[in-house]
Amino acid sequence: MNQLTKLPAEKLLKLAKRLEKDPSGGKAAGEKPVRFAVLGSASIQHFVKVLRLFLDNEGINAEIYEGEYGGIEMDVLDEASPLYAFGADFVLLLPRFSDFPMESEKDLEEAKAHIERLWSALDRIPGVTILQGNTAIPLERPLGALEAANMDSSLSLFRRFNLSLTENHPENVRILDLEYLSSACGKRAWFDETAWFLSKQGFSLEFLGPVAAEVSRMTAASLGRTRKCLVLDLDNTLWGGVIGDDGPLGINVDPNDPLGEAYRAFQSYILRLKNRGVLLAVNSKNDEALAKEAFTENPDMILKLSDIACFVANWDNKAQNMSLISKKLNIGLDSLVFFDDNPAERELIKMYCPAVTVIDVPEEPEAFVRVLDDVQPFEWAAVTEEDKVRTASYLENEKREDLAARFVDYREYLKALKMEAHCGEVSKTELSRFAQLINKSNQFNLRTRRYSESEIAEMMKDSRVKCLYISLKDTFTTYGVISCIILKFPSGEEGLSDTDCFIDTWCMSCRVLKRTVEELALRFMVRVSREMGADRLAGEYIRTKKNGMVESLLPRLGFTGIEAADRVLYGYDLNKKPEGELWIKEI
Repeated sequence: MNQLTKLPAEKLLKLAKRLEKDPSGGKAAGEKPVRFAVLGSASIQHFVKVLRLFLDNEGINAEIYEGEYGGIEMDVLDEASPLYAFGADFVLLLPRFSDFPMESEKDLEEAKAHIERLWSALDRIPGVTILQGNTAIPLERPLGALEAANMDSSLSLFRRFNLSLTENHPENVRILDLEYLSSACGKRAWFDETAWFLSKQGFSLEFLGPVAAEVSRMTAASLGRTRKCLVLDLDNTLWGGVIGDDGPLGINVDPNDPLGEAYRAFQSYILRLKNRGVLLAVNSKNDEALAKEAFTENPDMILKLSDIACFVANWDNKAQNMSLISKKLNIGLDSLVFFDDNPAERELIKMYCPAVTVIDVPEEPEAFVRVLDDVQPFEWAAVTEEDKVRTASYLENEKREDLAARFVDYREYLKALKMEAHCGEVSKTELSRFAQLINKSNQFNLRTRRYSESEIAEMMKDSRVKCLYISLKDTFTTYGVISCIILKFPSGEEGLSDTDCFIDTWCMSCRVLKRTVEELALRFMVRVSREMGADRLAGEYIRTKKNGMVESLLPRLGFTGIEAADRVLYGYDLNKKPEGELWIKEI
C-alpha cells in the first residue's frame, strides 16, 4: 500500500499544506503541469489538498481547479463557467447518493440522463478525460432484507445506476469506484453523519488517503505511467519450502493443506494478472533446471512455465538479475514490480534499483494476495487484446531467436518469418491500443509526446490530422498494433512551410526492431502525406534519457536537415522514392 495511504488525515493535511506552501519541494517540481478540475456535491476542500499531495507522489505536477460546494451542475452546464476557461486535462466528478433520490424507475432514468448531460457538456473541453465517481450506496434499508429482493427498491436502483455507468460510459470517461472503496473501507466508518451535517463532508476524513490514492493511480495510468512486469521470488513466495532441499514434489502447494492453499491462492491471483496482460518474471537464487521442475513436475502448481515471460534463476545478486530481466524484456526498470518474501533481498533492490517498485511482503502467505491487491501497482487506463497475449509473444520470441540462429544471412531469416503488416487509419477499434502505445513507448519514440485517449479521439475528427497505425504478424505471433504515427498538414510548426506534413508522433514497439517496419512506415507516411497535398514530409528528434536509439533514424531513412532556430528538423522530398529493403508484405 502507498505509504501515504497509511497516514491519518491530520498528518496528510499537514503534508499537503507544506507542499502547497513550497511546491518546489515536491517530487513533481519542474514537471509540466497537468490541469485537473475537481467538482463535488459535498465539501471537497480537504480532499483537493490531499489529492495534490498524492498526485505529486506519482510525479504529477497538478494545477487544480476547485469547484464550489454542490457546484457540479453550476460549473458543467454553464458554458460561461470558469471551468471551461481553465481548460482541464482531467475532470473529476464526485457525486453523493443524496444527489439522486432513488424511489422509482423514473428516478433511475432521470439520474442516468443527468449524468449523460454532464458528460456531453464536458465534451466541450478538447481532449478531456472524465473521472466519474459512482455512488457509494447508503446503509439505510427502509425495506430491510426485502431491499435485495425487489428490483425497484432503493438499494437495487442504486446498484443498477452504478452498473449503468459501467455499461454506457463513453471512451473518455473512466469510472472511480466509490462504491467499492466505501465497502473496502467499511461503510459504517465511511458515512460520517456528524461530519456531513456539520461541514458537508461527503465521506469520513479518515478515507481521504484511499480515495486520493485511487484517483492519482488512475490519472498516472491515463498519462502512460504504468508498470508492466511482476518479478517474483520462488521459495516461500510462490510455494512453501525450499526446492533445493524439498524437491519439486516436496514443496507445499498442497490444496489439502492450509498453507499450501494460501500459496495456491496467490498463484491464482498472479495468473489473473498475467491473463490481463501483466508480464511475469522470476528472479530467484536457485539452480535453474531444478527450479523449473517445480512448474513441470508438481501437478498442484497453478502457474506453468508458459506463464513466465522471463525466468532467471542463478546465484548472482538479485539487483544484477533485475537489470538482466529489464534487458531481456526490453522494458525499463521502472516497469518492474518486485515481490520477495526475504526483507534483505527487498532492501537490496531498493538500494541498487530504486526505479523498481518493491512490495513490502508480509510474513504470512495468506496475506500475499491482499497486500498486492491493496497496492494495485498495475493500474492501466485500458486492457487491450494485445495486452492479453503479451506473454505468449515474449515466449515466441525465443522461437524467433532459435530460427535466427539457423541462418547466416539475416535477410533470409527475415524472409523465413513471413511477416505481414496492415497499415491503416485509426478507428474506434484501435483507439485504446494506439493511446496505450503512445503513452508507454520510450525507446523508439521520436518526440515522446503523450496524448490521452480522448485527445487522440479529438484529433481523429480533425481533417488536418491523420492518426495512423501499423499492425504486424509473423510465423509465430500476431502482435496487433505495433507502431503509431500522427501526421499534421499543414503542420503549423515553427520553421516549416505550409506545404510540409509534420510527423508529430512516431513510436514503435521495441519487440519488432530491425524487421524493416521502419522502412514500411516511411512508405506509408509518404503515401498519406502525398494524399494530404504535402510537398515534403518533415520530422523532428527530441532527445530524452531513453530514446537514443532513434537519434539517427530520420537521416538513415533519407531525411536531410532543415535549418531551423533552436530545433533539429529534417525533411523528406515526397517526389523521392523511398529506398531500402522491405521484408514485410503489406496486406
